[in-house]
Amino acid sequence: MSQPWLDRMALHDLVMRYCRGCDRRDFALVRSLYHDDAVDDHGAMFSGGPDAFVAWLPEATAHWDLTRHSISNSLFVIDGDRAEGEHYVEAWHRTRGPDARLYIVLGRYLDRYERREGVWKFIYRSLVFDHGSIVPVDEGAMEVMSKDAPNGRMDRADPSFSYPLLAGLGA
Repeated sequence: MSQPWLDRMALHDLVMRYCRGCDRRDFALVRSLYHDDAVDDHGAMFSGGPDAFVAWLPEATAHWDLTRHSISNSLFVIDGDRAEGEHYVEAWHRTRGPDARLYIVLGRYLDRYERREGVWKFIYRSLVFDHGSIVPVDEGAMEVMSKDAPNGRMDRADPSFSYPLLAGLGA
């Protein structure tokens, strides 16, 4: 397989691991995806280095019952050991309680990556907001539909952690 395809596969995997790390609250996994001198820029919510970003994530996600980041329309431009990416993101954030709401963010991640010692990582990640909505959660529908399959969790109790290879991503 050619090096450009291998690079695209590695960069795609990096972006997917970020989503998993955020949604499963595996912040060690999230941290492993950034070079030490990287910056994560989530606008007014947060902008800073990877250690501060990972320290901020538990606070930022504490009031959500569940998050779900879905990536589409991924584009990578690679130049040697440097690359840039644009990824459309649909991020779902569900609140807790009887009056639960679903905050849906439609945006894009604009990334810069560097390959160092053979490993691609983020050097800069920014969030661009394109559209959003807040809708009530249909608790009756949730109750009916959630009976038919294991329910997703935002931590190591998620069913995916029963798969040893997936569970080992953050180790």
